[in-house]
Amino acid sequence: MDFFEHQEHAQRNTRWLLGYFALAVIGIVLAVYAVVVVAVTPSQQLLDGRFSFWNPALLVWVALGALVFILGGSLYKISELAQGGRVVALSLGGQSLNPQTTDPDERRLLNVVEEMAIASGIPVPDVFVLRNEPGINAFAAGYSPSDAVIGVTWGCLKSLTRDELQGVIAHEFSHLLNGDMKLNMRLIGLVFGILSLSIIGRLLLRVAGDSGSRKNGPLLLLGLALFLIGWIGMFFGQLIKSAIARQREFLADAAAIQFTRQPDGLRKALLKIGGLAQQARLETPHAQEASHLFFGNAMGDSWIHWMATHPPLKERVRRLDPSFDGTFPPFQLPSLSATAALAGGAPAASATIPLPLGLKLAAKPLASPHFAKALEAATAVAALGNPGAKQLSYSSSLLAALPPILVQAAREPYDACALIYALLLSSDESIRAAQLQMIETQTTFQSRILQIYPLLQNLEARSKLPLIELSLPALRRLATAQYQQFSQMLQQLIEADQQIDLFEYTLQKILRRHLEPYYRPIRPPVVQYYKLTALLPEISVLLSALAHLGHSDEAQKKAAYLLGAQKLDLSSKDAAGFSLRKFEECNLPQIDAALDHLAQASAPLKRRMLNAAVHTVAADGVIQSKEAELLRAMADALGCRVNPVN
Repeated sequence: MDFFEHQEHAQRNTRWLLGYFALAVIGIVLAVYAVVVVAVTPSQQLLDGRFSFWNPALLVWVALGALVFILGGSLYKISELAQGGRVVALSLGGQSLNPQTTDPDERRLLNVVEEMAIASGIPVPDVFVLRNEPGINAFAAGYSPSDAVIGVTWGCLKSLTRDELQGVIAHEFSHLLNGDMKLNMRLIGLVFGILSLSIIGRLLLRVAGDSGSRKNGPLLLLGLALFLIGWIGMFFGQLIKSAIARQREFLADAAAIQFTRQPDGLRKALLKIGGLAQQARLETPHAQEASHLFFGNAMGDSWIHWMATHPPLKERVRRLDPSFDGTFPPFQLPSLSATAALAGGAPAASATIPLPLGLKLAAKPLASPHFAKALEAATAVAALGNPGAKQLSYSSSLLAALPPILVQAAREPYDACALIYALLLSSDESIRAAQLQMIETQTTFQSRILQIYPLLQNLEARSKLPLIELSLPALRRLATAQYQQFSQMLQQLIEADQQIDLFEYTLQKILRRHLEPYYRPIRPPVVQYYKLTALLPEISVLLSALAHLGHSDEAQKKAAYLLGAQKLDLSSKDAAGFSLRKFEECNLPQIDAALDHLAQASAPLKRRMLNAAVHTVAADGVIQSKEAELLRAMADALGCRVNPVN
């Protein structure tokens, strides 16, 4: 199953989720109605059997009241989760892991997450540790890679080897890549709504019990009734989570093996969980509402297996190792350190990064052949959202080859700003001098920038985008005033030469897409286009830009464009008017406007568009760094991931 099939599968699961939610609401409404009918009927009529359960007017009022509570509860929870995965991690007792940590276990965890993020072509997510959870478990949460977090328990951090940890994190990355996270977040909100009556019932019971007055008898009975009715919500909530989550765990296990090519790591991690007395169980009271997010069953084994959010451990292990006899070797957790603590401040809201759409595409030379890489279009499209061991090995070697000073700078907020500034310094000496003069207003940055800049000159072009992704967790730690200052300076440095090249455009697009939602939650694009015909002008702009960037000969440009156009499977009528545009007709403002429209296309259309784009780039069998930058910007704007070309 590729990235786009995952998206379609997630859409189908969303429809099932809404269907189960409707059934839960109907069940709760009928239960509340039955209680109210009994409550308002005189006791003598109840004893004599002289009453009717059918009261349409009462049913309408009960239904409206229940819907207000249920939908109100869901909307409240959904709004609370709008800031993304960080909210979930904090509610579970997680603490943000400092990227500058020197603890060897924490450093190992961060390295694994960084390697997998770069291999997947996504921003490095924030990492949280549940320090008070001794069991072995992990989770991924968020609506998209822009606001995603990876969380692990203290037991997971301290008990697993690197290969085992890599298998667990690869499992969580599969949820992050294939759209499961968005569905999981919606599931938390909807389930909270159908549990709201139970929550209100518990509150009424507490109020009535604390007062100790006999006059509170009706209040006590109402609270008890609502609490018992809430069990219907709990039943449906668990049913919904089990129906949606169970099969996805098998898919995530399979994806983790494809990613790492080391089934032993994941298998041994599952064996360690099975060998624990408490297995993957969590202590936090919020484990129930987020139980479907976790790597292992956070609520412990249930005797009603078909209601569990996870398939049995034995079955998961047996799929990885058919010779498994069902016996888990005993495993002992290391002692939990009560004094362990992590440093890390919460980010504040910030300004957005404006995009200078008035600037034109710079007619700068293409990358030198030194940065050209072989590219097979069919392989590239099939690998979208499904990185494998080859990409993981590449990202690991890329990180190892980066100068330590650059890696260290990317992991600290202040130095990450200096790193981004240094990446934007012009190769033209006069323009660079003007840029450095701009930075003089922030004098404390200058020495760090001058230390970083020479190292960037010897850096391969393919290493620059991963370096930006590596910097994102640190940039998210900036305070409001610092981020505003960073945004303003970023704008000035880009506009210093009165034009914007592809690297500057891609850099700004990445920062805008993955930092802006983090600081100021925005509404994701809504699907509005299901037919390719309405988007042909925008697609023509993108394919033309790619054809111009990759070739200097007019015949080669037309051949590359036509190869991409063929992959769109256009009708003869549409194909007749689908021709290569002139260079000046596909500059960056037009590309940016086109991407805004294409982001509203359905998943099948995005697949066809990216397939055409990759074949356009691959027409000559190689990919230049400029082509890679634009292709990456396109895919990122469409909410897709392009694995690094290695």
